[in-house]
Amino acid sequence: MARDSRRQSGRHGDREDSDFVEKLVAINRVAKVVKGGRRFGFSAIVVVGDGKGRVGAGLGKAREVPEAIRKGTEQAKRLMVRVPLREGRTLHHDTIGRFGAGHVVVRAAPAGTGIIAGGPMRAIFECLGVHDVVAKSIGTANPHNMIKATFEALKSVSSPRQVAARRGRKVGEILGRPEEEVVVEAVE
Repeated sequence: MARDSRRQSGRHGDREDSDFVEKLVAINRVAKVVKGGRRFGFSAIVVVGDGKGRVGAGLGKAREVPEAIRKGTEQAKRLMVRVPLREGRTLHHDTIGRFGAGHVVVRAAPAGTGIIAGGPMRAIFECLGVHDVVAKSIGTANPHNMIKATFEALKSVSSPRQVAARRGRKVGEILGRPEEEVVVEAVE
């Protein structure tokens, strides 16, 4: 991938590469003390998504910031997961994700709510293509744990079609839409 095909925009390090949206979540500078002084390195957490229900996160480490971002982006593209979306704008149901000390509560929201989430979770939802969601991080502000807990929550989201297939039923039965004959018999 040529560096020229990417464009840098925004103050949060948003980048678009063809059909992917990339968000830089955090950069950390680390120092290794050696005989001649300190050697500095950088780690970068990057979230990548297609805006249509696929998202991934990656961690890149290198001596220079651009190289760390590139490595993180490549890892995020390799680790992408698909999340079913309701009407292409929100999740199908509320869910909870846990990783280490990080707990996140992710709730589906009505149209017009927007993304109400902090820090790394906001980047994930923007890359995922979710427009209406409410999320809360409980227990930690560490971006690594928040991202992993959010992905645990997103992996547990299933669509009514998936639930119906798993249970061997019809989607209408899962959503609680009974047939009219059944309702008439129950009333009599």
